[in-house]
Amino acid sequence: MTLTPLPYRVVDRRDETHDTVTLVLEPAGEALGSFAPGQFAMLYAFGVGEVPVSVSRIPGERRITHTVRAVGAVTRALCGLRTGAWLGVRGPFGTCWDLAAARGRDLLVVAGGIGIAPLRPLIDAVLAEPHAYGRLNVLAGARTPGDALYRDEFPAWERPFAAVTVDRPSDDWTGRVGVVTTLLGEARFTPAGTTAFVCGPEVMIRATARALVHRGVRPDRIRVSLERNMRCATGHCGHCQLGPLLLCRDGPVVGYDRAEPLLTVREL
Repeated sequence: MTLTPLPYRVVDRRDETHDTVTLVLEPAGEALGSFAPGQFAMLYAFGVGEVPVSVSRIPGERRITHTVRAVGAVTRALCGLRTGAWLGVRGPFGTCWDLAAARGRDLLVVAGGIGIAPLRPLIDAVLAEPHAYGRLNVLAGARTPGDALYRDEFPAWERPFAAVTVDRPSDDWTGRVGVVTTLLGEARFTPAGTTAFVCGPEVMIRATARALVHRGVRPDRIRVSLERNMRCATGHCGHCQLGPLLLCRDGPVVGYDRAEPLLTVREL
């Protein structure tokens, strides 16, 4: 873990949607330590500021990939970076999805909006070792068809089920419409032998986790990625506190058995 930002260069960029960009980064010299799926880095846009962004792909020992949505001054600056531009990166920080504990089990990957980005490295890891796991189900929700990320990758994820649903369909949309929990009825999994990984808006996380528990998935077998305002990423400033947890250190990935009592407290 590096506390001082190291210089990284944008070696590739892809416009995913009208407000979301994927950046492939390579270090100028010294590289950060290895990232695990679910962990995040602090990305520093020079002269603007720093934000936490989870890795969205781990293409090699030196390169890292981040998918960034422009929602504020720093993320807009990051989305504006072109190939060859420089930024500062420090990390890796936080807890991971803990795939090791899910070996031999059916997997449910449930994402809302840009929440699919932190889950993509997990999907990559499962597809690289398919016989180590049971059935893989990838369920993703988006506001509109134009906001859905990585749709061209879904055919490779259909083992045995992958689907996208949208809240507001366009005139030419022929796919599913509704919240992401409506896809649970189509997924193929045995609740007692399933591990779920959930990332997205907090209201979506709560609804999905409750639906899974209702279907028989144990709360400690549901891993959720939580978000609060992270500043230092080292557990010192307290900005990301959620009850007894400091999410930059104790999260962002935690078991729903720990998260559930905290998520029911209003404005915590």
